[in-house]
Amino acid sequence: MSDDLPPDEDPFGGIPFLGELMRMLQGQAGGGADAARQLARSIANDGESESNIDPTDRMAVEELVRVAELQVQNATDLPVARGGALTVTVANRSQWADQTTDDYRSLFETLAASMTAKMGAPDDLPAGDPMAQMMAELSKMMGPMMLGMTTGSMVGNLARNALGGYSLPVPRPVDAPILVLLSNLDHFSAEWSLDRDDLRLWVCLHEVAHHAVLNIPHVRQRLTDLLMRHAGGFEQDPAGIGELDLAAGPEALAELQETLADPDAILGAVRSPAQEALQPELTALVASITGYVDHVMDRTGGSLIGSYGMLTEALRRRRVEADASDRFVERILGLELDRAHYDRGTAFVSGIVERAGEPGLQRLFADPVNLPTPNEVDAPGLWLARIDLPDDPDE
Repeated sequence: MSDDLPPDEDPFGGIPFLGELMRMLQGQAGGGADAARQLARSIANDGESESNIDPTDRMAVEELVRVAELQVQNATDLPVARGGALTVTVANRSQWADQTTDDYRSLFETLAASMTAKMGAPDDLPAGDPMAQMMAELSKMMGPMMLGMTTGSMVGNLARNALGGYSLPVPRPVDAPILVLLSNLDHFSAEWSLDRDDLRLWVCLHEVAHHAVLNIPHVRQRLTDLLMRHAGGFEQDPAGIGELDLAAGPEALAELQETLADPDAILGAVRSPAQEALQPELTALVASITGYVDHVMDRTGGSLIGSYGMLTEALRRRRVEADASDRFVERILGLELDRAHYDRGTAFVSGIVERAGEPGLQRLFADPVNLPTPNEVDAPGLWLARIDLPDDPDE
């Protein structure tokens, strides 16, 4: 919420992020990476300072990552460390936000450009008119400002609850470190009365398993392509959220606030047919990834972590009960990470294992042509039949 407006006069108070975005507009003349980091840190910590990670805790987590690396590699035969040794960053919220701002830069640049592509000064303003000049300058600022606001607000809100770098199944750079947000992790451990060391190892396994799958070259390329196409596919449709008549005064602002309080109205106003068309493929690919990672977790964690069952129940419940801020970020990025999504991925992977065992499952990401279609994710027998078909139908 804006610092300069009381809650009952802030037209953006009803939806995540927009209050923070207005605060940035009031205090920043530009945008870009520096503004994004500043906004992300402010939102992540509510403007408060935070302590650095204790070196003893950092070393303990790094050792757990080494254990997780060995376990995941043995269970999947996937090379966990690609392009060099696996590195680890044990972070507080600010450090997590800084790293994520850098890692997601290309995705958010595409998103911001898409959402501002048709913003500009009205064509019917006369040359030399002060309003025309002001609108022209505002248009120039809109791109970098939207980039800073989009990145900073989304990353900042994610940093409030993330436990690691793959809280969202979004690829990071190949050489990016395994990222563990220790302050959130230890807070969750205390809040839920969970064994701290067991929870740390669970999160390390989760991060390493995601890292291994999302850095398979063709998986990474396909998922990145779908995410970028979704981010670049927004369309401007002001009529979809109504027209704001400034002359109507507070009534107009109240009406706008009511509309903006509904994320479905905003997404419905700007989501394009092209995005709707690629959504099934994106959702199916992510479901196969999350289902596979959950299976790897169950194979490795069950025998390694004493309280694995309790931890898994708590953490998988936590991820499907995300607050409005996290859910809004997911949907803007084209991710539908609700309970039905995770159940779908689990059923797909379980169906493969029941029919073809672990050797059959290992074929899931072995070749680009093996990536499942949306129909196959709902019917694993179809997927198995397809990948077993010979290249030559006459054979």
